[in-house]
Amino acid sequence: MNAIASGLDWFDDLVWGPPLLILLLGVGIFLTFSLRCLQVSRLPLAAKMVFTPHKESQSKKGDLTSFAALCTALAATIGTGNIVGVATAVSIGGPGALFWMFVAAFFGMATKYAECLLAVHFRETDARGRYVGGPMFYIKNGIGRNYPVLAKVLAFMFAVFGIMAGCLGIGTYAQINSVVEAGAQLGIDRLYTAIGVTLVVGWIIYGGLKYIANTSRTVVPLMAMVYIICCLIVVCLNISAVPDALKLIVESAFTTTSAVGGFAGATVLMAIQKGVARGIFSNEAGLGSAPIAAASAKTNSPVEQGLISMTGTFLDTMIICMLTGLTLVLTGAWCSDVTGVAMTTQAFSSALGSTAGLYIINISLLLFAMTTIIGWNFYTSRCVIYLFGAKAITPFKIIYILFVASYILIVLFVDMADATQKTAINTVWTISDIANGLMAFPNLIALIMLRKVIWSDTKDYFKNLRMKRLKDQEERNQKEQAPA
Repeated sequence: MNAIASGLDWFDDLVWGPPLLILLLGVGIFLTFSLRCLQVSRLPLAAKMVFTPHKESQSKKGDLTSFAALCTALAATIGTGNIVGVATAVSIGGPGALFWMFVAAFFGMATKYAECLLAVHFRETDARGRYVGGPMFYIKNGIGRNYPVLAKVLAFMFAVFGIMAGCLGIGTYAQINSVVEAGAQLGIDRLYTAIGVTLVVGWIIYGGLKYIANTSRTVVPLMAMVYIICCLIVVCLNISAVPDALKLIVESAFTTTSAVGGFAGATVLMAIQKGVARGIFSNEAGLGSAPIAAASAKTNSPVEQGLISMTGTFLDTMIICMLTGLTLVLTGAWCSDVTGVAMTTQAFSSALGSTAGLYIINISLLLFAMTTIIGWNFYTSRCVIYLFGAKAITPFKIIYILFVASYILIVLFVDMADATQKTAINTVWTISDIANGLMAFPNLIALIMLRKVIWSDTKDYFKNLRMKRLKDQEERNQKEQAPA
């Protein structure tokens, strides 16, 4: 088992090494400049679209409202990475990792916009009349026009790695383990938690797309708001230390961080690698997962859905992850000898008390992990549809629920404190990391090859938007000048 784990760790480091990180950042930087820093100039418009109801939405093509599609994507992205991933990045890369996490998210917003735009542009309907899309479909329908063989290979790769990530990694065992351990911290028996998770997930999944979307639309905004408020309370209680904390984060991003307390020290390279990798793992910009949800949005405009979807990266990383990181630095928890959820719990406990800290973090972790299981089921199901057709959905639901239920066997037959079990869970996270990284390669290649579609759709949309505004202004002027 240890030999397998070591081999997977080596391959994980290879996949998430400099080439992938450079490619992810490089594509984001390229799209940022080619789209004229759209994530800044158009962010107010995107935010307005998220919170403004569209009365004409019934006449638009799609299965979900744009907001529901966004929440479905956020259900998968706002997860353990926002709590555990941030603490892991800081414990290894130091406070400077937060700066590079922010940088990755900034450029990742342009990437998320582009991939979700393509998802709507090249989406299609399945045998049931449902809208389906994502990297495998815009690879097939976009790249496939000129390079059919390459398109088949890239789309197949993405779908296979997507199923692997959903069924064997981030969608099942890794999240269920987080839920079970969070429940244990709250005094709930692990077996009861595992059974409860299986029943809830089974009920929602069998309810279909509408159940998944309605659950996401209800739970995601609420859990995000509560967690953000709790983080802000910790920040306000340490408000005088905020300037020094921000200074430490920026300075540590460009200089070696010395060892202090339980922190062993970190180089600039470590800060960059962990900040970028954990940031991308959290918001999934460039991995190709969010476009799968975006393709179901009830919209006739690829650009509008791209704008709405890019706000997910802003919320996930630039707000939630950064607030988590700031609490770690403000409270000094980053210097402790603990990591992961224990570090975040320590940060909240030091400011709000041990009981409040314990409940806030573990309830948040429980909800975040649960929604991630549901969101990744949706992603994986679309990969299954691409490979096997809509007829495979019902068997897949059973298989996915069985993967979730199989964790009950781990609880029953494996000692939770046993080193073998810990190695097994770490191996699952490693497999998930590898699958996510391998998903990114075909998706990023597609973004580069389909860049002209992204530019053309964006240019046409904003040209038409300017013309509409001018026309509306002329009509208002005419009404004002008309005699009473």
